[in-house]
Amino acid sequence: MVIHELTLAQCRDVLGSSSHGRLGCARADQPYVVPFFFQYDSTGDCLYSFSAIGQKIDWMRDNPMVCVEVDEVIDQFNWTSVVAFGRYEEMGDSPQDEGARRRAHSFFQHRSAWWLPALGKATGREEPHASVVYRIALHKLTGRRAIQAK
Repeated sequence: MVIHELTLAQCRDVLGSSSHGRLGCARADQPYVVPFFFQYDSTGDCLYSFSAIGQKIDWMRDNPMVCVEVDEVIDQFNWTSVVAFGRYEEMGDSPQDEGARRRAHSFFQHRSAWWLPALGKATGREEPHASVVYRIALHKLTGRRAIQAK
């Protein structure tokens, strides 16, 4: 097996062809990683997502520095992995956020039923229904690709 570093362009290509990854955040020295859906915006070099309010949103509000891991695994000898470091930015109702909200919404329309994950609610919890549109402004990308040597 040979492992290669990906260029920034290759990392962006992986993000652009993916819609699912793992989001890592931290609070009080405790990491937290969850699966999430996103849309990559190559123009803004950011990821847009949508979520119900819960632990993930609470933690990112408290510490907006996050990371995202995306991978494509064929088998143990053939895989690609990208880690993106960035900053959580919530899209509010303010006029300043209107353009970003419209852009996020246009990205979400490319995926049918994009809003369903944010409507999910843990069984037995009595939390109010509320959701958040947010983006992760990317500031560092790293990636690797493994291919089986012949």
